[in-house]
Amino acid sequence: MAGRRGGLQALIKRVSPNVQWTHCMIHREALASKQLSPDLHDVMTDVITTVNYIKTRPVKARIFSALCEEMGSDHTAVLFHSESRWLSRGKVLSRVFELRDEIRIFLEEEENELVHKFNNNKFLMKLAYLSDMFQKLNELNLQMQGSNTHLPHLADKITSFTRKLEMWEQRVTEGNIDSFENLKSFIEVNKLQNTVIPCMKAHISALQKHFQRYFPVQDPTQYDWIRDPFSATPPAEFSTTENEQFIDVTSDSTMRLEFKSKTLAAFWIGVEKDFPLLGKRALATLLPFATSYLCEIGFSAVASIKTKYRSKLDIENELRVAVSQLQPRFEKICSMKQAHTSH
Repeated sequence: MAGRRGGLQALIKRVSPNVQWTHCMIHREALASKQLSPDLHDVMTDVITTVNYIKTRPVKARIFSALCEEMGSDHTAVLFHSESRWLSRGKVLSRVFELRDEIRIFLEEEENELVHKFNNNKFLMKLAYLSDMFQKLNELNLQMQGSNTHLPHLADKITSFTRKLEMWEQRVTEGNIDSFENLKSFIEVNKLQNTVIPCMKAHISALQKHFQRYFPVQDPTQYDWIRDPFSATPPAEFSTTENEQFIDVTSDSTMRLEFKSKTLAAFWIGVEKDFPLLGKRALATLLPFATSYLCEIGFSAVASIKTKYRSKLDIENELRVAVSQLQPRFEKICSMKQAHTSH
């Protein structure tokens, strides 16, 4: 549908040849982290099966909740897994690992065959590792969310995470698992030998390859002149006029002060007024939507406003208010209305 030859991209570029096409970076991150090795995939499958066994039966869900309360657990329920939710996998794994003892006791009472998994230390070590790794992936995902994100900012986040992957692989090869808190704690408390290092190495190595596939390596300095023009050098592809405007901007002490007090976008919008070529080139990088975050906000607003009890509601005005960043001036609105009192 979005093909560059006969799909949406091609149709749009026929009308506007200079348009840029971007793929949501959060979606790419989700795709890069989706693949699991057979061993870890089996663990994920068992976790989802366990969660469904508890959650899809109201009576069992209540029994499990009561068991958690009796044991003084911080949480009394496991979470459903949803492929369409960015943070779902990490939250499900973390909750199941946290409630592993409660789940084991519950499955023993139910005489469910999955109890053998929660009595298996190797399975629990893999579960601990997955909960740690997907917690890190969730943190990356959250860092990439927001209404004022742009390509240079998110490119830095991806570069940082890929460098961490390299460091984690090296540390795991050396037998150091300090970066994986749940796994380290589980091994120390139960005085176990870490037998899942090969599995961890394979997964981290696969993650690196997937991130390289979805985020091809680019020159890390290509956006430096936009991030901090007063400390960077102009790119070699600048024209003579652009170089002259770059010198004018970086020599202006007033603009240097403005750069420290404004957001990146606001600064370059101001630059464009006086130096149109340079400002336009910077904004061409900052303007494209780096993620589909704003669309997701709209979908969430629709889901919360238009429920099954209000399925025929025309929500155009309500949706505009829900997604707007403008703060309503309630005092002014109220002052324009006449108050009615009854005696």
